[in-house]
Amino acid sequence: MPRPVCLFTGQWADLSLSALAAKAKAFGYDGLELACWGDHFDPRAALSDDGYCERKWQELLDHDVLSFAISTHLVGQAVCDPIDARHQAILPEHVWGDGDPEGVRARAAKEMMDTARATRRFFDAAPSAVKTRLALTGRTVVNGFTGSAIWHLLYAFPPPLAGQIQGGFDDFATRWRPILEVFDQEDVCFALEVHPTEIAFDITSTRRALHAIAHHPRFGFNFDPSHLGYQNVDYLGFLREFGSRIFNVHVKDVWWSDAPTPTGTFGGHADFGQDGRAWDFRSPGRGRVDFEGLVRALNHAGYQGPLTVEWEDPMMDREHGAREAATFVRKLDFETSDRAFDAAFSD
Repeated sequence: MPRPVCLFTGQWADLSLSALAAKAKAFGYDGLELACWGDHFDPRAALSDDGYCERKWQELLDHDVLSFAISTHLVGQAVCDPIDARHQAILPEHVWGDGDPEGVRARAAKEMMDTARATRRFFDAAPSAVKTRLALTGRTVVNGFTGSAIWHLLYAFPPPLAGQIQGGFDDFATRWRPILEVFDQEDVCFALEVHPTEIAFDITSTRRALHAIAHHPRFGFNFDPSHLGYQNVDYLGFLREFGSRIFNVHVKDVWWSDAPTPTGTFGGHADFGQDGRAWDFRSPGRGRVDFEGLVRALNHAGYQGPLTVEWEDPMMDREHGAREAATFVRKLDFETSDRAFDAAFSD
């Protein structure tokens, strides 16, 4: 069966879930990956209000779309980060609290645990016919970020002290192992979007992060090639190495320059979309990501989950882009063959 084509709601949180579901269906999507902000999915309401999950499913089904994953990037970021005033803008009030950094990190960790519980409750509340469709993807997934105590040391001077980088991976393990145990209890998987500012942002740091948590079975990846390509990271090699841990896929494109530019890889403190950048996000099919190779690598890995457009292109109208992206992804995907093309010549 073809993989479902979905739209991540994170960039559309200014719209109600019902309004976005109607648009997504009209654009050509099968489902929505629900962000834990706006009114799209509230973990606390899912746990405290007995009818909340059923009402969310009804909102989706009223527009003939499903949901295959929940995303909690904002709260996840605060679990390991050095907390400052920027985090208040992205966190729920009950997580921010008084802003004391360690208190914020502890409350963010608790919220992640509750999100695992809420996600289980949400998917358990799906109608039977929907559960049958969801089961084909093989797992229940929460996507998100981890934050990082050491991202600021990436290109550091004075140079990091002996053991300081390892200390960041140890901190990640200490904070995330209890979270992952709750995910395990709830039969839910956490998928880190490997991304600058996270504990894992390329292949090397991903290996180290997995080692830090002893390759916990509930920890995998929300694969997004756009965050790897402009770094000169082998994103198809990432799929080959970590294919069994690809729990979700974001379809997002990126363009990067091979020629010198005024604003280099680190971004020059310039806004996205500003002329002269060395790289920028693009609507799927309009950048440099090898999506043909990506789908073939996913087929080799046996990935059966959704292909979810995370639509970000600073120079394009989002509704035009989202509609175009749905068509692009649906044409892109294909099922693997169950026989060799030259089987007719064998006995």
